[in-house]
Amino acid sequence: MKNIYFLLPALAGIMFGSSGIFVRTLTENGIDPTTLLFLRFSIAAVVMFVCVLLTDKSLFKIKKEYLPYFIIAAISIVGLNLCYNEAMNSIHLSLAAVLLGTSPIFVIIGAYFTLGEKITVKKVGSMFLAIVGCILASGFLESSIGSISLIGVLGGVGAAVFCAVYTLDSTKVINKGCHTYCILFYSLILIVILLLPFTNFGQINHYVNVNPLSNVLFLILHSFISFALPYICLTTALNYVESGVASILLSGCEPIAALIFGIICYFEIPTVLMLCGLVIVIVALVILCKPPKKEEVKV
Repeated sequence: MKNIYFLLPALAGIMFGSSGIFVRTLTENGIDPTTLLFLRFSIAAVVMFVCVLLTDKSLFKIKKEYLPYFIIAAISIVGLNLCYNEAMNSIHLSLAAVLLGTSPIFVIIGAYFTLGEKITVKKVGSMFLAIVGCILASGFLESSIGSISLIGVLGGVGAAVFCAVYTLDSTKVINKGCHTYCILFYSLILIVILLLPFTNFGQINHYVNVNPLSNVLFLILHSFISFALPYICLTTALNYVESGVASILLSGCEPIAALIFGIICYFEIPTVLMLCGLVIVIVALVILCKPPKKEEVKV
């Protein structure tokens, strides 16, 4: 029965990998970036409210010292999603996922300065492999370079940086005794309040009125599949699966899922070099996330 929990991080990766379908569809239907995020997070906030309600009502009570961490988390989540959405609209879904997947590199660098974590030979080697893989996956070395969007690539890298900031921020507040659901719920509340002035409700009204039943269902699925459910799956899995193993499954499945969705839905056929780059990045992340068996050499 416990082995079933190993499927949850993989499922989370697949759901994250499918988010490009929702983003592109909503963008093509006239939904601007901030309105799209408001739709995603307002629905997700309701889902997280129910999760906290069912898990432990005491999680609604927070300490004042947590507030700065919630603010940083909220800004990081908004930055991550804005950058990642731009990447998914501008470059291949698989490349966007690969670039986002390099966030552990920035986590390592950030953890060195903020948490005092050591940088090992394995970490340096993994970072080097990941960078090489990203260069290959981007297509920069091929004749098709003219078709690559620099804004899309920068968006993917920016998403990875914001993801790393969120990870480091969450790690600090979790170490202070705050539950993951609590962090997400209050961060989402702050995000919804932040995005309210920038949300175009006319766009939402127009989109819903075109086909009320199917479009409302699509908006709900968008929030559930691209944000709420993956986080719930990952958080649940961490109660039964080692964090390193969960990270490997998540990091490996997301770009593969994005690649498959890109091929099926948008005919984004990768070249051999791009596929090699994807494999190299996944291998680098597996090496990076795998728990050490013995003390490693520090650099």
